[in-house]
Parts: sequence; C-alpha cells; structure tokens
Amino acid sequence: MVSKGDCGLQEQARASRMNSPNQDEDDVPVKDPVKYGELVILGYNGSLPSGDRGRRKSRFALYRRTKANGVKPSTVHILNTPHDSKAVHSRGQHSISFTLSRNQTVVVEYCHDNDTDMFQIGRSTESPIDFVVTDTSGEGKEGEDPSVAPSTISRFACRVVCERNPPYTTRIYAAGFDSSKNIFLGEKATKWKNPDGHMDGLTTNGVLVMHPEGFPEDSRQGLWREISVCGDVYALRETRSGPSRGKLAEGESSALRDGSLVDLCGATLLWRTGEGLLRAPTLRHLEALRQELNAARPQCPVGLSTLAFPSLPRSHSLEARQPWVYLTCGHVHGHHDWGQRPERQEEGGEEGEEGITTVRRECPLCRSVGPYVPLWLGCEPAVYVDAGAPTYAFVPCGHVCSERTAKYWADTPLPHGTHAFRPTCPFCSAPLSSTPQGWTRLIFQGPID
Repeated sequence: MVSKGDCGLQEQARASRMNSPNQDEDDVPVKDPVKYGELVILGYNGSLPSGDRGRRKSRFALYRRTKANGVKPSTVHILNTPHDSKAVHSRGQHSISFTLSRNQTVVVEYCHDNDTDMFQIGRSTESPIDFVVTDTSGEGKEGEDPSVAPSTISRFACRVVCERNPPYTTRIYAAGFDSSKNIFLGEKATKWKNPDGHMDGLTTNGVLVMHPEGFPEDSRQGLWREISVCGDVYALRETRSGPSRGKLAEGESSALRDGSLVDLCGATLLWRTGEGLLRAPTLRHLEALRQELNAARPQCPVGLSTLAFPSLPRSHSLEARQPWVYLTCGHVHGHHDWGQRPERQEEGGEEGEEGITTVRRECPLCRSVGPYVPLWLGCEPAVYVDAGAPTYAFVPCGHVCSERTAKYWADTPLPHGTHAFRPTCPFCSAPLSSTPQGWTRLIFQGPID
C-alpha cells in the first residue's frame, strides 16, 4: 500500500480542490481544508468522455466549508388549505412537504445547523446541486451521449450531510432540496408516519446503499438497502419504484463507510473517506506500475514484437504496441489476425438487452477459443482495493488491475434495471461474464533474449 507521505496524494488533493464545484465564495476551500472524502462515479475510468468540467465530472471531493450550510428538522405544520401551504413556503426556510390528500399536507421546516455541511447530488444543473450526475451508459460505450435516452436519475437525487467535527461522520439522505429550498413528496409518493410521529418517505426510483465490511483490506460485500428521505434504512422494495416500502432495517445506519456504494438508478457512486484515500494508490503509483510492466518487455509470441501499455492520459485509444488478450486462457499477445473464427458471439448480455459483440479467436499457444480483446489499464485509483501488480483483466472488456481488485468487483453485484443485480467493471460499467468468472489472469511472454 502507499504511505501517507506519498507526494502524489498531495498533488491529487490540490487538483481536486481546483476542480471543486461552483460554490459561493465563502464556501471555496481555503488552505489545508478538512477533506471528508470523495464520491466517484463508477464506469468512467478517471474522467468523463468529454472531460471533467465544473460540477459535471467523474469524481467530487467534499471539503469542510468555510461556513456551515447544514439544516436540521425544526417545526412541523399540518396544513389544510393551499393558502396555509403558501404561507409556510414563503418564509424561505428549507422544508419537506408530505401531501397526504388534496386537503391535507404535512410540512416539516428545517432550520440552520452550525455543526454540519450539506452537499447535494442530482441530474439538475440548477445551483443547489453541487455534483451533477447523469446516467452511466455502460457496456463499454463511453462515447455515447447520455442525453439521448430518458434519464432515470432524479433531478435532485440525494443529499450528503457531513459533521464538521471529528470523526466527520457522513450520512446520506434520499432527495435533495430544489431551488425553492423544498422537497415535495406528492400524493402518489411512498410515504408514511413513523411510530414516533415523524413523517418519512421514498423517492420514485429510490436511493440504494451498500456498506461493505472490512474495506479495503479484507473486503466483504454487505446487503443492498434503501435510504429514506429522513435517512432511515429499509430493505429493498419488490421492484425499484414499487409502491410499498421494505421492512425497516433496525440497527443499520445511513452513515457512509470507506467503500460504501450509492446507487441512483442510472449511476453508481463509490464513497472513499479522507482517511481511506490516504491509504489508496495514487495515479503516480499506477503510472509506476505501468512503467514496471513495460520495463519487463512483454513479447507477442506470434509477431515477436515488444508490447507496451500506453501512458495513462492516452489510455482511451488503441496504439500499435498495445497488448491484447485471449480472455479464455489469459495469454497476452500483440494485435494480429491469426486464429480468427467466422462466427461471432454475444458476451455479457442478458435476455432482451444488447450485449458486447466480440470476435472469437483461437489462441496459438494453447488452442483455446474465445474472445480476443485489447487490454486497458484501469486509471481510477479509488476503485483499487490494494496497490498490487496489474496482472488481472475483467471479462469481457479487458480493463486491467490487481488480482484483489478484480476479484472484489467481480463478486460485487450492482443494481441493474428495476430489480436485478449484476457485477460490472468499475472502469467502464460493462457487465461482467458469469462463466466461469468475470476476470482472467494475464499470462505475459518474456523476451527471447
């Protein structure tokens, strides 16, 4: 693992501050701010296809604000006329409205909280959103425009609240406040009154969370749960937008841990704590591993040419010396035309959906037949569970990482559709193969001399 003194981490922190979302001048981080952690969108391998710009980016660093902007529940109003509701909302306070019927609405007013900072996430580009998130296209199609298909991510999807004092506990809540500082749960929304009397509810497509145990050293997947508007934890509904909530998960918390996953129904976010990032590999470390691989001068057994992984900034376009792999056996070659089979095979797709089409090839070393794809280095350090050598590749996309990282994500099902789960590559969101597993061990050929 990388030591806390790694200067690459300092450079990464400075870059994150420079790319922090547009905020009021009073909220711009000053020197040596407290870093609560980072949210990283899975599937973008370090940056959005069109580049990270402003609040629309592949990762978002959360720093302690100069002035606290958190809010907490205050006064509860039971309103029976539209005039009463208008009078309450005109006060300019943050509020959550629960519409029970045409004639009755419960409005919970929120007051300022000096002890917390609030960050909001969603599809909207309006000013209350700190981190703009759009649907991850997945299945290796990084260049597709996500605006073509209708989004399933809420405009104001969720809010993250961080305690300003140690241990800087960070909690997640479904739904975010809009430009009028309101959250509205309409008559058809799933909502209820708890035994202690306070109202709560769920958003249309829900905010799902999975807390792993022992991440990253001895990682074990936890159960996927749904988070309510008030931050309580529930078992999943029968379907993603079902009308009935799941059972209350007593004793469980919405507090995020290092490695927690947050699914917004269209994009999955990974939470890394500030402390966890200090132990994680950096881009500088991944670059050193790349150079070490290339220094070993791996050879193509057919063309007898020396292979080389391209430098990380150029890891999105094919190069002449790019390594390729036979996914069935793991033998690494250069690009050549030997052993082509005429038939084509759908890899990774489920019934009714488009899969990734890959040409089947016969490996000249072991004669096994299967997909033959280029290898790409995984460039997003936050998804690595260790700093081991990049000797494993995901199947069928060919993204390369350490053994423990490959096996962790291959064993981590992510939400898909209305009620399904499947493991996906954390670098491109391609669904991983289930037979025999979603990874292959790479076998490099050394130089003849």
